[in-house]
Amino acid sequence: MDIKRKIGIWMDHSIAYLMEYSSDTINTKVIRSKFTHFSKEQSLEKSEHLMHNKEQQQQWAYYHELGEDIKKFDEVFLFGPTDAKAELFNILKKDHHFDKMKIEVSQSYNMTENQRHAFVKAHFLN
Repeated sequence: MDIKRKIGIWMDHSIAYLMEYSSDTINTKVIRSKFTHFSKEQSLEKSEHLMHNKEQQQQWAYYHELGEDIKKFDEVFLFGPTDAKAELFNILKKDHHFDKMKIEVSQSYNMTENQRHAFVKAHFLN
């Protein structure tokens, strides 16, 4: 029997908690976007156009880093309070590396670590 590798990802535009799920154990990795409030303030001092371009580049790099980590999984569960999960989902769907991967998206709220782990377990147990 082939064991499926599963990951749940709680994310917003600034941080992602990647929770690898396997037989009731969850290992978490954190990825942070490089676009911080400080970098936004620095860019805005120069120009709004520069700030927007920098934000887009760093957001793409953030999603790309997440995509690289996701490639080794068979099932992905994206959830969080912002549109970031849907943006990442749309990027992954355009990339043929993810064609055979089962990817699901769900709206959620800000959660503690224990709540995120319980949410991932409940999703993959159903």
